[in-house]
Amino acid sequence: MVDIATRVYNHNFKIDPIVRSLIDTDFYKLLMCQSVLRNKPDTVVRFSLINRTKRIPLAKLIDEGELREQLDHVRSLSLSRGESTWLRGNTFYGKRQMFSPSFMEWFENLRLPPYELERKGDQYELTFEGKWPEVMLWEIPALAILMELRSRAVLATMGKFELQVLYARAMTRLWEKIESLRQIDGLKIADFGSRRRHSFLWQDWCAQAMIEGLGEAFVGTSNCRIAMRRDIEAIGTNAHELPMVYSALAETDAELAEAPYKVLADWHEEHSGNLRIILPDTYGTEGFLKRAPDWLAGWTGIRIDSGDPATGAETAIRWWKERGEDPTQKLVIFSDGLDVEKIAELHRQFAGRVKVSFGWGTLLTNDFRGFVKDDALDPFSLVCKAVAANGRPTVKLSDNPNKAMGPTDQIERYKRVFGVGTQKEMAVIV
Repeated sequence: MVDIATRVYNHNFKIDPIVRSLIDTDFYKLLMCQSVLRNKPDTVVRFSLINRTKRIPLAKLIDEGELREQLDHVRSLSLSRGESTWLRGNTFYGKRQMFSPSFMEWFENLRLPPYELERKGDQYELTFEGKWPEVMLWEIPALAILMELRSRAVLATMGKFELQVLYARAMTRLWEKIESLRQIDGLKIADFGSRRRHSFLWQDWCAQAMIEGLGEAFVGTSNCRIAMRRDIEAIGTNAHELPMVYSALAETDAELAEAPYKVLADWHEEHSGNLRIILPDTYGTEGFLKRAPDWLAGWTGIRIDSGDPATGAETAIRWWKERGEDPTQKLVIFSDGLDVEKIAELHRQFAGRVKVSFGWGTLLTNDFRGFVKDDALDPFSLVCKAVAANGRPTVKLSDNPNKAMGPTDQIERYKRVFGVGTQKEMAVIV
């Protein structure tokens, strides 16, 4: 096991790559990429970095030259033989050959496309534009680089003993969380913390702690590289990116209204079993479920990723009952802003009523809150989203209006088309 504090203190490489592998990414990115390559290979999409936490001046903290070095390094990466063998031959969700030979051949020859970087005041404007299957794979590396460079900037001011104490405190905090989670009978939880982690080494340490501390309750990680290295399950389904781009391509309001379901129809052709998870909140959960075709009710479950999680789960339970389905046989995955107390509360409320699972993200892999003066290592909300498709803006409404994105006139249009009424604002934790 790496001594992280010593490793950080002895940092003396010209470039210490933050991202060392194309599979240092979330499993759902690869699953979505395969679907996009088959269904929308020539769609031109633009992704953009969005720092929701404006008080964090990334351009002041992070040297532009170092940022470019890290991004350029990612562009030099290609799939290794061992990584290709793992993806081609491993069993994911009980299914071999999750990735088709044609996708693997494409992935093995991939180099990530160019990026555009510009400083705007105290923030960076970082964008990626090109064919959708290629540029979509920038999201996780870009976020990981920005998050870790921010961490490095803070850690560089610390001495050897201060670093040892910092990581000892963080390890103790995580282990105390794990001890609390052990008390939850029937818990199923996965690591979803790649995008806003403190560092790769820290995420890897967190995964190892979960393996030892939680045993079978820890069902896997979204990070493919860690899943391969630690011989655990790679976990993931799909994300808001798919309906956002499909919707942007719609020519009419009628096509727009159908776009989120077209996404899942295409997904249905790709996968079966546990991968049939609905993410309903892109344009409002209630409206999505109300208009959903009957065949969606037969899917495995649902992921709750914005708004009040209990309300989202209750809405899903009602919907399943109305469609003649047994909620106790359905899976509900909670994945928004989770920490131990909320995990325990939601498990108490819904265990036995549905199959409950948790995707634990930033507060697993980046909880250094209160350990550094001026909260300089506290996690913050950084995202990299698809903002345009074939020149048309994308829109996300969410169940929390504070997560909405897109031009104001298009947000209003989408609200009208999808019948979104008054929404309750909630703080965006991470």
